[in-house]
Amino acid sequence: MTVAEAFEKFRSALEITESEQDAASTRQGEIREFLDRRFELEEDFLTGSYRRNTKMKPLKDVDIFCVLKRTQTNVDRYRRQAPAVVLGAFRDALRKEYGDKVADPGRRSVSVDFGPNERIMSFDVVPAFAESGHYVIPDTTTGGWIATDPTVHEEKATAKNKACGDRWKPLVKMVKGWNRHRDKIIRPSFLIEVMALELVEPPFENYPYEIQMFFANASEQVTAEWPDPAGLGPNVNDAMSDAEKAQTATVLQGAQSAAARARRLAERGNEIDAVRVWQELLGPLFPTR
Repeated sequence: MTVAEAFEKFRSALEITESEQDAASTRQGEIREFLDRRFELEEDFLTGSYRRNTKMKPLKDVDIFCVLKRTQTNVDRYRRQAPAVVLGAFRDALRKEYGDKVADPGRRSVSVDFGPNERIMSFDVVPAFAESGHYVIPDTTTGGWIATDPTVHEEKATAKNKACGDRWKPLVKMVKGWNRHRDKIIRPSFLIEVMALELVEPPFENYPYEIQMFFANASEQVTAEWPDPAGLGPNVNDAMSDAEKAQTATVLQGAQSAAARARRLAERGNEIDAVRVWQELLGPLFPTR
């Protein structure tokens, strides 16, 4: 198998199938209908990397954006309160329906985990309010409500993918696969997308070259501040300490070196060893035959 063939199989292996998309939509609809009865939702939609088509398999942490109606009750009970209040309310409501599948709230969402044997393993339910042309969501780290607009994130990802000949999104998934293989040293995974928006430029060469260049450039810039692409919320990498950023830079430099070695092997005609090095780097989903 050539390197090009292996990367094409890798790209295909990371794609979410139509049946998986249908399952996510059905399950999301069930959750939404339940929450709408409990909280009066103005709208809800799947968002995050799933909506942007930058999520890889298996499907975990699919984001459901639940926009509460701006009734006086909802404003008084939730919007004017600390983030933990609305997140706690969503947790309690979901536990009545899904029991121990519902975890304690995270920083901005409540997770419903259906287990590893399900097609769609888990959802992250994000409460929100529409406000002044964007949305606000609770954030327990900052202790307040932060502005966001997932539609802007989606538009930027779509535009970049088109400019790169529809290969930018598969590249992002491949790097996310590497990140999962490295115990998610880059967090949140959205940071990979944000960096790739800036670091990957057309014309897009090929996956081996672009992945090596991403690792090289990211190793130099992961320690910088990476603002929200919508220009609304906090820096995307605000959860990483300086020490964690420095460690991540070192790991990225090592990944760049491995990618360079794999490319040199292929250039010398040693495709078999090149494919093996790529699998060691990118994880077991990268095929060797």
